[in-house]
Amino acid sequence: MANNKKGVIGILTGGGDVPGLNPAIRAVTIRALREGYQVVGIRRGWGGLIDLIRDKKADNSNNYQFLTEEIVNRAGRTGGTFLHTSRTRPSSVRKNSVPEHLRDTYNEEKNDLTPEVIKNLDFLGVNYLIPIGGDDTLSYAVRMYQEGLKVIAIPKTMDNDVPGTDYCIGFSTCVTRTIMLTNSLRTIAGSHERFLVLEVFGRYAGFTAMLPTMAGAAHRCVIPEYKFNIEHLTELMVKDREANPSRYSVLLISEGAMFEGGEMVFKDRSTDAYGHAKLGGIGDLVSERIKEISPNFNNGKTVDVVNQKLGYMVRGGDPDAVDSIVPMAFGNLALDLLLKGVHGRLVVLKNGRYDNMPLDVVTASKKVVNVKYFYDTDRYRPIYENFEMKPLFIMTSEG
Repeated sequence: MANNKKGVIGILTGGGDVPGLNPAIRAVTIRALREGYQVVGIRRGWGGLIDLIRDKKADNSNNYQFLTEEIVNRAGRTGGTFLHTSRTRPSSVRKNSVPEHLRDTYNEEKNDLTPEVIKNLDFLGVNYLIPIGGDDTLSYAVRMYQEGLKVIAIPKTMDNDVPGTDYCIGFSTCVTRTIMLTNSLRTIAGSHERFLVLEVFGRYAGFTAMLPTMAGAAHRCVIPEYKFNIEHLTELMVKDREANPSRYSVLLISEGAMFEGGEMVFKDRSTDAYGHAKLGGIGDLVSERIKEISPNFNNGKTVDVVNQKLGYMVRGGDPDAVDSIVPMAFGNLALDLLLKGVHGRLVVLKNGRYDNMPLDVVTASKKVVNVKYFYDTDRYRPIYENFEMKPLFIMTSEG
């Protein structure tokens, strides 16, 4: 349906929202329009591409919109994504999630709607695709590239765990918010001489707990990469509290952290559209246990706990400076590649320099904290040494 001599670029955002998505959409759109391309914003990530009806008379306004400078300038300084997002993976759509107009064709318990996505992109006239997302969104982008589409991807996730890049959009704002909220809550913990336990995002990677702790927001942190001993953790927190003139201690705990001998803690048996069981509750369990165990290390006296899940509070609101600048650079880098005729790439930050990597790096490896180099497994806190020549956020794809 789109028609442009130079070409049409489709852009979408998938997975969880983060501050920095709208600046990335703005950067891609403004540069593309000035280079003579048309830009189509796909609504709700990959979801917009399976819901679309290939009929010029159909109302598909809920699935896409043509982008202009006016539209993206209005949203470009705000958080979230004005294109909306979803956790849809077209290669594995549950029977009850198949769009009504496709149910006669796709009626298995799990359905691969990739043929429909390809036809819908062709219907829209999209020549190039720029998906912005985490490893789930981008793993399907790899599939699209393998199917012959011209794809250039931009990494986004506050967990900062997309392989191949030192930085993902949303991470800096998440760390900034975590430090700010922790500092706000510590006054309550200090007033009542309590432990402060804060659960943060991080299913498989502990970067969002490590960096704020490294910056001084917490005394200890526990992360998914290393199972912790609750007795030892409680002993450390009691010692931190005793040493603190304000008589409190702070723990940051990743949502994917695990007790020694245990597994991840889940909310319930439900899963998201990607098939991931929904995490939640490790902060509650740890709070209960350290309160229960605290008398063993505190002369028989119980230490009460201030327990808070930071959750959406760290992903809401406007982007910070880093998440305003990096998305702008990533968007322009994607256009640089497109203009050179280069596809199947992931734009990245490596050792402080903007670069690009083969897109399949997203599915070829996992990015997690290197416990040996960065995490003290006895003290449950980051290692503060050997910073020379490290990148801005210390822990990289390789490290």
